[in-house]
Amino acid sequence: MLIPPRNVKLTTRTGVEVRRTLPHRDLKMIGAWCFVDHFGPTEQTDGMVVAAHPHTGLQTVTWLIEGAIEHRDSIGSVQIIKPGQLNLMTAGQGIAHSELSLAAAQAPGSFSSGGANLLHAVQLWVALPSDALNAAPDFEHQANLPRFTLADGAAGSIATATVLAGEFMGHVAQTKTFSPLIGVEIRVRAGQTVEIPLNPAFEHGFMLVEGQIALSAAAAGLNNTDIPVSGLEYLEKGPDSAILTAGVQDSIILLLGGEPFGEKILMWWNFIGRSHQDIAKAREEWNAQTGQRFAAFKDSIGGYIPAPDLPSVSLQAR
Repeated sequence: MLIPPRNVKLTTRTGVEVRRTLPHRDLKMIGAWCFVDHFGPTEQTDGMVVAAHPHTGLQTVTWLIEGAIEHRDSIGSVQIIKPGQLNLMTAGQGIAHSELSLAAAQAPGSFSSGGANLLHAVQLWVALPSDALNAAPDFEHQANLPRFTLADGAAGSIATATVLAGEFMGHVAQTKTFSPLIGVEIRVRAGQTVEIPLNPAFEHGFMLVEGQIALSAAAAGLNNTDIPVSGLEYLEKGPDSAILTAGVQDSIILLLGGEPFGEKILMWWNFIGRSHQDIAKAREEWNAQTGQRFAAFKDSIGGYIPAPDLPSVSLQAR
């Protein structure tokens, strides 16, 4: 099943739009993965200016292709993320953070296009299972993720893989997870074909970040199916392998997978819970700005983003 992206405004401060595939009316989750945004590439130095905002019941995952982003949060974390690194924030019972894209002069060595102010990234959320909803908030920066080459005897190196979370082809990321899942960036050289193993107990999604990729998976009835940039091809559990074929340019695809989550979740604005009361309480505490559940912190953006009004009907987990 192909999930096409839809355009969504990132913030009201900039004119930047992101392309969102999850959640979608036809697909709410892939394992615990419940949110996928793809933004850029853009040359706007203020491409991401997101003031303080809260989260509960989830993990945020920031994966950068080009550029640099400064993260600050309510537990005191300050971290610049660069391409090939991963920021993982566990909200648990509640955390607030801000995100600010930086110009090349502010983060030398972070830009892969001759110093141009390009910003290109993927933002993801992972839903926490019920027994972790009230976990203490946490932040980790992974700068040395497993990265390895895929090759065949004739063509030599045909692809590289970086494991963001979970285990892939014997390589395990040390990223903190709360349910069985996988996240991998795969870069396929132009004109090359690579077969990758899949866990048949997992459902999977392939999101094209850059280039051209055709996907084949006989067990899923796919034969050289083209995936559009920012689009996501979903595979139910069952297939144990898939074949990726790159077009005329080097291509980047993000593989997301996990065991079917097995719980209904309630996701509204930046919160995940299990009931209307969970969401209403988090919203009330954030907008009150008491600093108890969501501690105040300083950044160069200033201010905070208030939560919108709740709908007039009771929110239901789905």
